[in-house]
Amino acid sequence: MVITVFGLGFVGLTTALGLAEKDVKVYGMEVDSGRAQIISEGKLPFHEPGLDNALLRQLGKNFFVNPDISSAVAESDCIFYCVGTPYGESGEADLTYLYGAINDTLKEIDDDKFRVLVTKSTIPPSTSQEKIMPFIESIKGDAKIGIANNPEFLREGFCWDDFMNADRIVLGVDGIKTEQILRELYSGFDVPVFAVSLNTGEFIKYLSNTLLATLISYSNEMAEAAHEIGNIEIAEAFRILHMDKRWGNCNMTGYVYPGCGYGGYCLPKDTNALYTLMKQRGFDMPILGSVIDTNDNMADIICERIIDGLDKSVRLGILGLSFKPESDDVRYSPAAKIIEGLIKRGYNDIRAYDPIAMKNFHDLYDMPIKYMDSMDDTGNEADIIIILTAWAEFCDSAKYGKRVIDCRYMKK
Repeated sequence: MVITVFGLGFVGLTTALGLAEKDVKVYGMEVDSGRAQIISEGKLPFHEPGLDNALLRQLGKNFFVNPDISSAVAESDCIFYCVGTPYGESGEADLTYLYGAINDTLKEIDDDKFRVLVTKSTIPPSTSQEKIMPFIESIKGDAKIGIANNPEFLREGFCWDDFMNADRIVLGVDGIKTEQILRELYSGFDVPVFAVSLNTGEFIKYLSNTLLATLISYSNEMAEAAHEIGNIEIAEAFRILHMDKRWGNCNMTGYVYPGCGYGGYCLPKDTNALYTLMKQRGFDMPILGSVIDTNDNMADIICERIIDGLDKSVRLGILGLSFKPESDDVRYSPAAKIIEGLIKRGYNDIRAYDPIAMKNFHDLYDMPIKYMDSMDDTGNEADIIIILTAWAEFCDSAKYGKRVIDCRYMKK
């Protein structure tokens, strides 16, 4: 089987290489020429353990970057779309890149071959049925095309293992023929495969991400209540909560634990997109709205906690810039909001260190902070140490003999 994957970010490159490992021929299309060049050289444009070795194994064997698009589409049985679907100022999902990639595909179809167009990008429930299908019909109504969505459940920092050892595969499909082709594509994976309606496939992804976002904001709200009450050992309280046998070994404790709020790419855009969609339909979701408000307010809450009683001349040492450990992704990172808030409040002497995310942070955010070479340099120079990402090495931050403001409630 042959497929084409549009978009070689975390999801697209993982999907492409994962299927290539199962002897599927994969053409990868990437509009960012710099990123495409890096991948073509056998390197990753981001930090993702395991994916680097897979790239070296499959590049030029089953995986090919930016071939002639006409030939790739003509040869492919399935076209996967793994492009960005960011959310705009009003919270709605921006489908511009998705429509563009689909349009690029349709322009190249001039035969009677049946192909399945698969949206792997996260899109709000009803998008395939109410927007994508009419869009395709308006451009290429006579083409033999199946429509599907195939939501991803990948954790940044663990994408490769999550794809190769998935706990389930979800296929939102428009009919039996589409389902059969996708089941054949995934036949090399020993994992339950669920074929559901288009709307159901999309909804399952949001069901997952909005739950995770809710758990994180619930934990932060409870931690703030504990701060307000006082004399509560917050970290210990949550650790004892996790001992409830009903949690079993499901490894959800990282979400039901307070911190700086959720960040990264998926949770912010998906919670906002679903909330906006339902609001547009006249359906109120007060819990989800509160989750978003809680998360949006966390940066200000933490800033006020940090500066309480501090002179503005104090030198702050920030440990952690990525939105979570084991990732170099800094998009919507809580650290960025908090540092920005500190600067706005007049705290301008800031040192910062992250094991792998400093370049990405520097490139994405224009902030007057000093980037340090190591945790030791940061700890030695700072008057106050502030932990904003729960990298394991930061557990030892008390060794510098400075006051530590642990916004991640690090486990000792």
